[in-house]
Amino acid sequence: MTVRAVRRADLDEVIAIDAAVTGIEKRNYWQRVYRRYGIGSKGEQRWFLVALAGGKVAGFLIGEVRDWEFGSPPCGWVFAIDVDPHARQAGIGTRLLSALSTSLRRTGVRQLRTLLARDNTLILSFFRSQGMMAAPMIPLEMDLLPDSSATEGAQ
Repeated sequence: MTVRAVRRADLDEVIAIDAAVTGIEKRNYWQRVYRRYGIGSKGEQRWFLVALAGGKVAGFLIGEVRDWEFGSPPCGWVFAIDVDPHARQAGIGTRLLSALSTSLRRTGVRQLRTLLARDNTLILSFFRSQGMMAAPMIPLEMDLLPDSSATEGAQ
């Protein structure tokens, strides 16, 4: 197995893995991600990595360094990681996370974070097996309802 930076030719396989896992093909989204984290990451602290097994993309990971957001010193973030469902339990996710961790340490970053849905027990188990645990930060959210004043003015 090899872990390397994504290439344009890998994008269809990344999209297929994501669609197999989520049930939704998001081609436009992945093209934007590739532009920002693939070709647009030169000289940036961003990584779009793929794991190759048997010459095929078997998994991917996207991460970056975020500086001083929410009062935090520079910190690594994983915002996407997935492995082909047929290739799981082969250490692919571990290799991807290890490659990112190595790159982050080289930049001086000493902490790695991520967010996930609380009911995503598969990825939660994976991250826990890698040594990640609950952080002291609490994510908050709210639904943005349509602005009634915007619709009133349109009538």
